[in-house]
Amino acid sequence: MASLHHKALDSISVSDIEALGIPASIALKLYKDVSEIINTHGPSSPQTWTLLSKRLLHPLLPFSFHQMMYYGCFKDFGTDPPAWSPDPEAAMLTNVGQFLERRGKELLGSTYKDPISSFSHFQEFSVSNPEVYWKTVLDEMSISFSVSPHCILSENTSRPGGQWLPGAYVNPAKTCLTVNCKRTLDDVVVRWRDEGNDDMPVSSMTLEELRSEVWLVAHALNALGLDRGSAIAIDMPMTMESVAIYLAIVLAGHVVVSIADSFAPPEISTRLKNLRSESHIYS
Repeated sequence: MASLHHKALDSISVSDIEALGIPASIALKLYKDVSEIINTHGPSSPQTWTLLSKRLLHPLLPFSFHQMMYYGCFKDFGTDPPAWSPDPEAAMLTNVGQFLERRGKELLGSTYKDPISSFSHFQEFSVSNPEVYWKTVLDEMSISFSVSPHCILSENTSRPGGQWLPGAYVNPAKTCLTVNCKRTLDDVVVRWRDEGNDDMPVSSMTLEELRSEVWLVAHALNALGLDRGSAIAIDMPMTMESVAIYLAIVLAGHVVVSIADSFAPPEISTRLKNLRSESHIYS
């Protein structure tokens, strides 16, 4: 690996920087800046690399210096060091970041520090404790099962890797449309802009409005008397109407077959012929 050929960040000297073809005065300035960052954040912390990449590295410096800083900072990280780390504030706003802030100490105990530095421990926990991890994730996502699973993962099966959520039944469209502790009827759940209206404001739809649209289509499908599990193809542009139709098909207990509206007629025909004889088509 390239990191084996580079010194740790706190072992780099002014002469090492000069050897990259950087003038002595600039090399000395870079060395002092690197030393200041190391003295504050250590030689290999996520904050160290963030400050190096933001304050020191720019296109006018040789790429070899970029490599020296990168591999020096991540010298002991392992075989696959990160190319980029988010700011701690940005990490807190991600779904994983918010999840860890709420449940990190519960799952990882005293080892939990923050979403970035504790992420590797969190990943290890998810692999070694699948029952606890996935139950927590399902609770966080407010997944509602029509029939609850017997367990999260059943390893006593002939299936490679085991069987996930054995015995469970869930309607994902119902989950999308359900009010829960994190979502109210007034929350905006879909934002879009119609094609060709780039100068118009972005449109939006609340959960209550989306539910009305989806239920209307779902009731119409039920009135057709289709067998449960019928395959229904959608050959439409990605519009708000196609989203409502997609959710309605799933909510009514049928199978969606998506066909890109950009397909040529022969390709569309091929996909329609592959549907079961009781399939229905809306376009």
